[in-house]
Amino acid sequence: MESKQPKLMDVSRMRDIFANNFSQIRENVFFSNELAMLHGDPQVFRLIIQQQPPFVINDHRLGMITRGEGLVNFNLVDRHLKAGTLIYLGPGTIIHPIRFSDDLEIRGVGLFADFPMPFAPNQFPTAFNGQVRDFQLPVSEDDMETARNILNTLWQLVHQPDYHRPTVSSLVAALMHHYDHLFHQQADRLSATRSREQTVFDRFIQLVNQHCREQHQISYYAERMCLTERYLGTIIRRTSGTTAKDWIDRALITQAKVLLRHTNHSVLQISEELSFPNPSFFSKYFKRLTSQTPLEFREKG
Repeated sequence: MESKQPKLMDVSRMRDIFANNFSQIRENVFFSNELAMLHGDPQVFRLIIQQQPPFVINDHRLGMITRGEGLVNFNLVDRHLKAGTLIYLGPGTIIHPIRFSDDLEIRGVGLFADFPMPFAPNQFPTAFNGQVRDFQLPVSEDDMETARNILNTLWQLVHQPDYHRPTVSSLVAALMHHYDHLFHQQADRLSATRSREQTVFDRFIQLVNQHCREQHQISYYAERMCLTERYLGTIIRRTSGTTAKDWIDRALITQAKVLLRHTNHSVLQISEELSFPNPSFFSKYFKRLTSQTPLEFREKG
């Protein structure tokens, strides 16, 4: 897959996209400074895709696919999504849609920084406590219907004049508890059937996404997973066809591109944020993997 720098798809960018096309989508989108809702119209998703992915988000998004299917890369991993799937995307998630069917239909809610979250920072349901950046859950029709009913009630409530914000917050809490319950049900099922090697690979990718800015060496991840470097490297190559070092490099370069494109930080500052010993080392590393220097990449943006 072609490597591109992720673009921040935050509340301001979404407001711009929706404002320019509001007449086409007004019946299927709700948007405020606190939250956004998508209510089934595939046109909205197409407008976002036209903004040239990949994207990175800085908020919480919970959705469901009610029709159609697609292939999307979330945080370095390709996922085939189809009707009957619940989706969670957390802050820092990098999203690259690859393909989707013409009839793709999504419903969901995005919770921006000003939204009155229903949980204190240390009391989130465990699926949302930051340890898992994204997940996708194929679920039963009954479980889909429960999520759909909560989202439909939210949709109706936010369209009332001066809607009651504590009620909205409580409905979001119900939705998150529902997702959390299903997340742990799936985890329990997978732990009983999934191969040891796939479990190791998934855990490795999770750790790389969380720590690549500070930790560039395979030895760190092997130690965290109580494995030898050689054994971890063998499993990662066997499972994915790519070396563990390649996965670390891919995640680190993505972080570097985000900082170069979306901040005014100097190369010195970025090299420090990404734990390189000095700017020269960082520049050589970046050029070796992208065929251009950090400044050349920034200037081409």
